[in-house]
Amino acid sequence: MIGQKGYPPVHGGIEKHVAELASRLPGHGFAVEIYSRPHYSSLDGDSGLPAVTVRKLRSIPTKHLDAISHTVAATFDVLRRPAPLVHYHALGPGLLAGVPRWLGRRRTIVTVHGLDWQREKWGPLARGVLRVGEWASAALPDRTIVVSQALAAHYRERHHRGVTYIPNGIETPVLRAPARLGELGVDRPFVLFVARLVPEKGCHLLVDAWRDLPGDLRDAYQLVVAGDAGFTHGYADRLRREAPPGIVFPGYVHGELLAELYSSAALMVLPSTLEGLSISLLEAMAHARCCLVSDIPPNVEAAGGNAALFASGDAGDLRRALVELLRDAPRRDRLGLAAAAHARANYDWDRVAAQTAALYREALSGSPKSI
Repeated sequence: MIGQKGYPPVHGGIEKHVAELASRLPGHGFAVEIYSRPHYSSLDGDSGLPAVTVRKLRSIPTKHLDAISHTVAATFDVLRRPAPLVHYHALGPGLLAGVPRWLGRRRTIVTVHGLDWQREKWGPLARGVLRVGEWASAALPDRTIVVSQALAAHYRERHHRGVTYIPNGIETPVLRAPARLGELGVDRPFVLFVARLVPEKGCHLLVDAWRDLPGDLRDAYQLVVAGDAGFTHGYADRLRREAPPGIVFPGYVHGELLAELYSSAALMVLPSTLEGLSISLLEAMAHARCCLVSDIPPNVEAAGGNAALFASGDAGDLRRALVELLRDAPRRDRLGLAAAAHARANYDWDRVAAQTAALYREALSGSPKSI
């Protein structure tokens, strides 16, 4: 596995995706090696999972060079190893998907988790490189996976190449009592945001909408922003500096504490302007939380008609929807129960791993795809 920041998954949807696959693929006959970056995790060697190894390699930890420098190092390291298949994650790392095929006669897979060139943090040069990465993700590997039907439609229309739709998944959650939320500064009912603090996740829209809520709602509820910066510290610092009272920024939260947040939130809000298929949205739905999401196709697809929507990029419409939902607890309950049923029926990590393993076998047994 190449392209993820590392293991174990402290934060990040791709990292969660890779970890969930790695824990299950040995049950389908595959040993897994996960390449990891030192600034993400210190783990190197035994992962604690059967047949899963972590290989820590250095990267150049800057916004533009972190992913590609680590991918180059991992790609040439894997040529020294006997692995017959190399699985890249995301568009940038997918640029190198041809190298193990050309130099090592390995089969390669690329999973597209989103159209990364659309992210607001990138300048013109980086966007151009990532657009090439999109082409490469369709043209270079033996197989291409996409995590949403919206991405599958995009690849059919833009690249005229077959891709395989395998979504993200969820585990059936254990609902947890709010035993430790006080450690985060949470002392009353709350609205939850879970994502990296980058512009395309739309936290600034949520903060603007929260600032304009009626006073009685801001007194009755807190907003918990569970996440932190990647290489976008200026954006994250500005959010904290300009946030009105009543917003809690606990940083990255994971494990049982994150499960407590999902279990107790009055409402989960995902105001993103760009997604592949949000794992945090699926997890909130699985916890029977009412979700309010922007109306971009991947969010609409994930929710399956079981979430409240607002117009993407419109803080005023987000405020309107927030007021309506916070004043209507029965509607929140109905949407939460419907969301849980939909998520548990349609998104499952065991099924994701089985489908991925089947694609691996197909790639390994079939003729190499011509480039």
